[in-house]
Amino acid sequence: MNAAAPSPLRAAFTFGPHAGAHRVAARAGISVFVPLLILVLIGRSEWAPYAAFGAFTSLYGRRSGYAERTGMQAMAGLFLTASVVLGTAIALLPESAWWAVPGAALVAVAGQVVSTAYQWHPPGSIFLVFGITVSASIPGRAELVPIAAVVALVSAGFSMVVGRIGALREPARRPRAVVPDADVPAALHDPLQRVKLLRLLVGILVAGTISTSLGGSHPSWAMVAVVATLSGPRRDTQIVRGVHRVVGTLAGVLVAWPLLETHPSPIAIVVLIMVLQMAAELLVGRNYAIALLAITPLALLMGELAAPRPIDSLLTDRAAETALGALIALAMLVPWRQLRHH
Repeated sequence: MNAAAPSPLRAAFTFGPHAGAHRVAARAGISVFVPLLILVLIGRSEWAPYAAFGAFTSLYGRRSGYAERTGMQAMAGLFLTASVVLGTAIALLPESAWWAVPGAALVAVAGQVVSTAYQWHPPGSIFLVFGITVSASIPGRAELVPIAAVVALVSAGFSMVVGRIGALREPARRPRAVVPDADVPAALHDPLQRVKLLRLLVGILVAGTISTSLGGSHPSWAMVAVVATLSGPRRDTQIVRGVHRVVGTLAGVLVAWPLLETHPSPIAIVVLIMVLQMAAELLVGRNYAIALLAITPLALLMGELAAPRPIDSLLTDRAAETALGALIALAMLVPWRQLRHH
């Protein structure tokens, strides 16, 4: 018999095993640092989001061998680039904020199916949803579509190169990339998976619609919070993730506040982003709430690098939008049928 899952409060103070997280952290830090530094040096900080989402390729296949990791990262990099390009194209439409909501919902569902079918790790579609929503929020210009594609794709390719650096120590063992066989029918026909897809679709539509209708300046954070909460494999882990998302974000806002108040230079921001990215990868597999102490300022500093905004409203929006999305996702996990029966 499986042991009972810890309560959300107890899980907030539980640490998982290290599991070689330092290697993933080093790869992630280098993958995000180099592209962002190059953009700052050439005076194109506004392209930073595209490079950052491409760099998220480094987060995939953290426990895989070189062949499997390269194959998984190649697929993830293409999907991340596609999400950025789609978001940049949506930004060209009139009332683009509204078009971003169904776009994010469809990307979340498609990404969840692909992630399950190809056994991605980390699983789920959170980075894809983040990519399309943030890209759609950037003021649209036609010339940005090919720029976003090139910057994201080059950044993803660099992440793949970083992911294979360790193979240089073993010149006789440099296997080619291996993409796992997809099992799309299983991903679509599993009843639990269909429920998760429905919750993702409805949750994102509701969160995005509410945030946009209220004039929220960052509806992407509400939609991403829905995906983050519903990414767990089971209902109990999803509830824990939702609680962690809210509590960790509120604490992370307090960490971000003094960093933003110092108004660091663009190069200093890039260095901070690298350090926070590494810290996030050291912690995310061990305790999600604690990892958000790094993830929250990381996200805010990336936005600051691309387009600085008033700090007070930025921090308030981050807390409020995250809470909105997480609460909507948690509401969808309530066993309403059992409550009606009782």
